[in-house]
Amino acid sequence: MPQTLAQKLLQSHTDDTVERDGQIVQCRVDMVLANDITGPLAIKSFKGMGAEKVFDRDKIALVMDHFTPQKDIDSANQVMISRRFAQEQHITHYYEGGNCGVEHTLLPEQGLVGPGDVVIGADSHTCTYGGIGAFATGMGSTDIAAAMALGETWFKVPSTIRVNIIGEMPQWLRAKDLMLMLIGTIGVDGALYKALEFGGSVVDKLPVEGRLCMANMAIEAGAKVGLFAVDDLTRAYCTEHQCTKAIPDLAADSGAYYERVVELDITGKEPVVACPHLPSNVKPVSSLGNLSVQQVIIGSCTNGRISDMRDAAIVLRGRKVAAGVRCIILPSTPTVWRQAMKEGLLEIFMDAGCIVGPCTCGPCLGGHMGILGDGERAVTTTNRNFKGRMGSLNSEVYLASPIVAAATAVAGIIAGPDQL
Repeated sequence: MPQTLAQKLLQSHTDDTVERDGQIVQCRVDMVLANDITGPLAIKSFKGMGAEKVFDRDKIALVMDHFTPQKDIDSANQVMISRRFAQEQHITHYYEGGNCGVEHTLLPEQGLVGPGDVVIGADSHTCTYGGIGAFATGMGSTDIAAAMALGETWFKVPSTIRVNIIGEMPQWLRAKDLMLMLIGTIGVDGALYKALEFGGSVVDKLPVEGRLCMANMAIEAGAKVGLFAVDDLTRAYCTEHQCTKAIPDLAADSGAYYERVVELDITGKEPVVACPHLPSNVKPVSSLGNLSVQQVIIGSCTNGRISDMRDAAIVLRGRKVAAGVRCIILPSTPTVWRQAMKEGLLEIFMDAGCIVGPCTCGPCLGGHMGILGDGERAVTTTNRNFKGRMGSLNSEVYLASPIVAAATAVAGIIAGPDQL
């Protein structure tokens, strides 16, 4: 039977024969992930079920990224629980403090996840790793606890929507725009418990950091995973980022069955923005009029990589952030931070009047380092804009690429680079 990417990845990790979508299969996992919010819940479940030892201390990652540095007593205690567990279990990949970054940038960057892997995490954006050809998805803390003990879990084989992106990529369009356009087309439940498999002439040329961005937001369309074939770009990225595993040839079979095929022609398109309060409420940036903003965030597991920092710098170089706007830039890992410093990007940001902060999820989840007050409006490169996501229930969050976010910071209203 010709197989989709999702079917192939699950087949390589199970002793069952994958014969159809909807089938339940038991799969071995290559990495189990939790963070400072979800880790303590998984640890409690792990101990509650009587488990004494993790299945493989090299295949567990605990990343203290959501409230780093810890903002209050409760968050400090959360980290303490995870730290003690890591010490007790001799877990190799524990990240806190100066070596800690946003988990979904950090793990591919450190070569801890790679093409062909099956990865589960107690975080919904674990699907990011599909950008390098891994079957990666979020699960609840109890399932994560069981996988920490057993090294395996079960999946229902998802049906697949094939997404072909074609045309000529306009100058200011980025991967974030492509994903927002797709979510605007199919809706936030358009791929519910399905695999989104990306291809087409635009995807073939898309840098891996852009693919990671798109896979990250597969969950915003309801998808179980977002998947890209492994190609020469994938191999080059993984080789550069310390991945020591053999990198398999991995693509869907010709003749594989797709539940639906969606085609997007992006020729001549302008950057877009997802308006409150859904990632599917997508509009061209030029259509929004003169909407003033009080805050801009550039960072997160979606758009905190070095390519995102470079995009922001293109716009901010030689310009100033508008009066009354807080522009907060959070490189997503120490490696990204260091590279941005080496290239002079941090100086560009600070000369423009930006706040450059630590490698944290922080404001994305309304945690800290950029909370919105009543009636405030933000443009952010994060992945969700639900009501109250970044603070007050009476605030508004607009999602955009770093290009649009930086242009907005300068203009003081929601704007694209052509409007400056």
